[in-house]
Amino acid sequence: MLAFALIVSLVGGSGCAPAERADLVLHNGPEPETIDPQILTGQADGRIASALFEGLTRFNPTNGSAMPGLASRWAISADGRTYTFVLRPGVCWSTGEPITADEVVWSWRRAVTPATAADYASQFFCVRNGRALVNGELRDPSLLGAEAVDAQTIRVHLENPTPFFLELVASRVFFPIPRHAVARWGDQWIRADPLPCSGPYQLERWRVNDRFRLRRNPRYWDAAQVTAERIDILSGDNPSTALNLFLKGEVDLISDRKIIPGELGPELAQRPEFHRFDYLGQDFIRFNTTRKPFHDARVRRAVAMALDRSRITTRITRLGERPSAAVTPAGTGGYQPPSGVSWDPAAARALLAEAGYPGGRGFPTVEYTFNVGSRLYEQTGVEIQSMLREHLGLRVELRPLEWKTYLAEMSALNYDFIRGSWVGDYDDPMTFLDCFLSDSGNNRTGWKDARYDRLLQRAAAEGDPDRRRGILREAERLLVEEAVPVTGLYSHVGLYAADPRKVGGIWPNRMDEHPFFSMRRIRP
Repeated sequence: MLAFALIVSLVGGSGCAPAERADLVLHNGPEPETIDPQILTGQADGRIASALFEGLTRFNPTNGSAMPGLASRWAISADGRTYTFVLRPGVCWSTGEPITADEVVWSWRRAVTPATAADYASQFFCVRNGRALVNGELRDPSLLGAEAVDAQTIRVHLENPTPFFLELVASRVFFPIPRHAVARWGDQWIRADPLPCSGPYQLERWRVNDRFRLRRNPRYWDAAQVTAERIDILSGDNPSTALNLFLKGEVDLISDRKIIPGELGPELAQRPEFHRFDYLGQDFIRFNTTRKPFHDARVRRAVAMALDRSRITTRITRLGERPSAAVTPAGTGGYQPPSGVSWDPAAARALLAEAGYPGGRGFPTVEYTFNVGSRLYEQTGVEIQSMLREHLGLRVELRPLEWKTYLAEMSALNYDFIRGSWVGDYDDPMTFLDCFLSDSGNNRTGWKDARYDRLLQRAAAEGDPDRRRGILREAERLLVEEAVPVTGLYSHVGLYAADPRKVGGIWPNRMDEHPFFSMRRIRP
């Protein structure tokens, strides 16, 4: 009853909407850093980019599997190392220029060029010479294992059979981008007006810290199936405001659990407009292994052992999240991760003493950094602060940052330890584990381990599924039980808001993919 009263109390606020309401209005979370699909890193950024741009494949909205996108078909060689994609006849940018095989290959070469600084460039490691190009060991991007056979045909050569490659090609870093716009505008090509788009929508207006207005792209190959003519995508990181707008009917969809007030989550999940589902996401802690005191693996393991993760899931998140010290959610691609370090305060104290800090004496005050926008993150930080003081005698200060600053500080390794999370780009443990390769732009811990790198390389070359999962489990044990540059907190549970009487074309799925091309407003 108290939670319901809180919900009602939020309705009194006012929202700001343009005079002409869009067919669908969605609240997307924080203002994107960028909508360049090769540069972006955040989920909010990726949702918008996926409305404006498309890959050779796209995600099926019902189950998150790969389905044809800009490519109408493909063929896979018997050894699983060569993929041949055929573009749809007449496929073009929203501004009318054709999308050709050569442009797709050029876009991929841009992504692996170090100067592009694409954090997700490591997803090209499975493509021949992708790793060497990303790491600067090769400097000629034409050596990437992708070629334009003719104007409509792209042939891709892989280092090893990659069973999730079709899902990988649907991810944003593989999206072709408009070469002619980049030639004119350089890195600011996303500011082109009009912006050449390949997806179901084109950009009509972008008001920073307010909204994106998208309009259906009439040149999209599947435009006839896109029913919403205009979509407004609101930006903002205040969950109470987002919920208020939804309850007043000014927003049709809240697409992210993080922008639903966390303290109301369990109550809201009982209402028919709110939809709970499990998906491939994990919250964890990154340690800065380049900075004292977390340069010492004993300290990192001690902190990991002092965390009672069930306190976080029972007191704070409260939607059935599974406490986990691993980084890969259980069941990802049929894989079961190792357990990670167990909650053991006595063993944690012994390790801390061994590292030179008996009873926490001499341990410097450290900062736990997290992004603002969800009270869940602040409350989790308070709980971590309390547990480390209670079990280890450590002094922890909380450091909340705005989203863009948080991302920048994490990338620059300007933190002690920091909230981290990952949502799988495909249903395979590699999408989580390859984040922590020494040469991955998504590592952001400073940790490098040749043994870990070799294990993932062995797994990539292993054709037997059971043996492959065993190698991955060995790698994850090294990651979360021995070296511990990261330690898991819990596996995600999603919650989105949409009234099924008003909005259709949205399905819960493990990939947390809800593409706009399938959404439609249901008229009374």
